[in-house]
Formats: sequence, structure tokens, C-alpha cells
Amino acid sequence: MGIVISQIYPNDHRGIKQVKVLLEKEGITLDKNLDYTCCLYDDDYNPVATGSCFGNTLRCFAVSKDHQGEGLLNQVVSHLIQIQFERGNYHLFLYTKCDSAKFFRDLGFYEIARADNRVVFMENRRTGFRDYLKKLEKPVFESKKAAAIVMNANPFTLGHQYLVEKAAEENDIVHLFVVSEDASLVPFAVRKKLVQEGVAHLPNAVVHESGPYIISNATFPSYFLKDEETVIEGHARLDLAVFFQIARELQICRRYVGEEPFSQVTGIYNRIMKEELKKKDIDCIVVPRKEKEGTIISASTVRQYIKNMQWEDLKKIVPDTTWNYFTSAEAQKIIAAIQNSDNVIHY
Repeated sequence: MGIVISQIYPNDHRGIKQVKVLLEKEGITLDKNLDYTCCLYDDDYNPVATGSCFGNTLRCFAVSKDHQGEGLLNQVVSHLIQIQFERGNYHLFLYTKCDSAKFFRDLGFYEIARADNRVVFMENRRTGFRDYLKKLEKPVFESKKAAAIVMNANPFTLGHQYLVEKAAEENDIVHLFVVSEDASLVPFAVRKKLVQEGVAHLPNAVVHESGPYIISNATFPSYFLKDEETVIEGHARLDLAVFFQIARELQICRRYVGEEPFSQVTGIYNRIMKEELKKKDIDCIVVPRKEKEGTIISASTVRQYIKNMQWEDLKKIVPDTTWNYFTSAEAQKIIAAIQNSDNVIHY
């Protein structure tokens, strides 16, 4: 059988429909977050296999049942890896169902973590995650109580600062992980800088990059889980499976999170987190949100104030370091991006 590999463009309605049909036969829906899709066709131009990319991830694989065992998955993955290498992405990740993980192991991918026998997170570097764990900054002094906070800080607010200060006061060391992925209106380099400046007065706070291992809502795949709540739960459990390995490396015994009265995603995530952390003897400390003049401080509110140019309101809910940044010339591009965004509030 001759095989032709073609890129499927978003405006190729016939090609997209063929890809959807292939995926649906495998119980998969076409993910909304894709930036490259390909399809393999046989001699009669019937679609027989497909796969896609998003950022540095591979996703949405399916092979027609009539052609399984013919090495077509290998051809799709090899093609997508070549596309990624041409983009300059050499460290690659994928999510797959548990029963498919063995196929990807044979293609050079290594398991990082799995959750609930639903989803496996893999990478193409044998020691990638292990190397990340080794590089995490460890305290030079013996720590009896080590805590962790994971934050996007989009951007860093007085609420974030309050959470870190509380954890720093109650523990010997606080490991603060800033989500590295650039899926936010405020770029990672700026978010990390503002976090570092905002906690510089706390000698026992250590700021880490999450690297590619703490997964954002934008990156987590939704295509093989049946509904939105299941997707959020799957994301939370997989994220926590990764976190437990980090916690073991750093001997973390507590994780601090801000109370979440508004965000559906974070609310479900926090519920799952409390359940799972308890199983690993890690305390989950939920801290009520800091308020200013009767209003709960959140990064969403900060972005809304920037969008609406409510500068005096903004100044009240961010540290001086964040305020100084957003009133500098350096911030003008980010301010413009926020003001031009249709939606600055997460759900």
C-alpha cells in the first residue's frame, strides 16, 4: 500500500471532517488546542491515520482499525517529530491512554507519570524529568518543615504575596514553583521576575521554574476524556502525580493553595488535591483569599483593572514591585496585549 502524508489546514473542511471521523472511531474528539495536523492516505486517498501537535506536545493519534499493525502510528509520530525539530522543538511530550503507552515506549518516549489508569504523560528524553528533579535547588540548612506553592502569578498580586508570606512564617522553607509555560497574557519571564522581586524579603522562599512538568489547563489534552469535569479531574490527578515526585525529592510535607470562590477549574482542582495529598501524608493548607476594601484580590481583577486603565485601583492590590513594573516603559507591550484581549477573566 502506498502512503501519502498530508498536512490538514484549519480551513480544509473535508480533511478536518475525515480526521474527526478517524478519531471518533477511537473514542477521541479533535482537540481545540492544535497548531499542526496531518493525515495519512492510502492509494485510494482514504484516510488511514492521523496525528497532531500543539506547542511541544504530540496528540490526537488514531489509526484505522483496518490498518492497525502496519506501522502507520510509527510513520505519523516520525513525521510529527520531524515537524517539531524543524520548529526547533527537541524536547517533546505527549499524552496518551494507558493502554497505548507501550506503543509510544517503542517509539522512544518515556513515562513521566500516569493518573487513574486514564492518561499517561510521556517525554522523548529518558532522563528528562529525573534531571529536572536533580537540578531543583535544595536548602543548604536542614529543613524540618518544607512547604510548596504552585502559582501562575499572571501577574503577581498582594494575594500571592500574602500566601507566600503565610507559608514562609509557618515553615522552614517554601518551594515556590512558577508555571513556566507561556500560555498567559503576562509572559513567563516577566511573571518569574515579579515573583522573585515580590518575595525577595523572605529568606526562606526559594523560587523554582516548573519547567514543562507542571501542566497548564491550556496544554492538558481534553480529547479523550468524556466531559469537562472529567478533563479537569484528569488534569489535576496527573499534575499531582508529577508533584508527588517533586515533593519526595524536596521532602515537602505541606502544600499551600489560595481559596478559590470563583474559578470552576481551580475549585475542582483544589478538591481533588486535598483528597490526593492526604493519601500521601502531605497536608493541604487552604488559605482564605486576601481582601482589599471588601474585594477579594485576584490576578483576574488585576488584568481587568489594566484592561480598563483603572490605575489607582490596581495600585491597591499589587506589591510595589509589580506596580513599578506596570508603570514602566518595559510593560507597554504587555499592557497593550491585555487591553486588546477579549477575555481577561479565567473561569
